[in-house]
Amino acid sequence: MNKILCYSAFVCLLSLGACSKSKKSGVKQENKQVVSQEITDKKWKLIELSGKAVADSVNGKEPFLLLQKADGRYTASGGCNGLGGTFELVANGKIKFTQGMSTMMACEDMWVETDLNQALVQADNYTVNGNELSLNKARMAPLARFRAVGTEKK
Repeated sequence: MNKILCYSAFVCLLSLGACSKSKKSGVKQENKQVVSQEITDKKWKLIELSGKAVADSVNGKEPFLLLQKADGRYTASGGCNGLGGTFELVANGKIKFTQGMSTMMACEDMWVETDLNQALVQADNYTVNGNELSLNKARMAPLARFRAVGTEKK
C-alpha cells in the first residue's frame, strides 16, 4: 500500500512538472513573437552609422532597412544599391543577418552603403527604444541606428 501511494505521488508530481514546463515555453514563444512584431514588417530609415549622422537622402535615395517576418528576409539600401539576404531573430534581442544578393552599381557616395553592409554582417543583437532601432555588436556603441518611417523625430 505504501509503495502504491509513493508511486501515485511521484506520477502526480511528474505531471505537474510537465504542465509547468509547457506553460513556461508558451510564455517565451509569446514574448519572442511580440518582439519580432515590434521590428518586423516596418520600414526603418537609417539615421546613423558608427556614430556618424546619415543624410535623409544619399545619391537621391532614402537609406533604409525592412525586415520581412513572413519569409525571414531583409531588404536594405545605403542610397545606391539594393541589399538583401536573410535574418534570424533569437530570444533576448539577438539577431543574425546572412548576406544575399545585391545590385552592383557604382555611385558617387558609397560610404553609407559600405558601412551599412558591414553593420549588418557584424550585428549580433538589437535594441528598440521608442521608435528607434539600434543594431549592435556585443555591448559596444551601436553599429547602426534607424527610425521607424512615419514617426516624428524626438
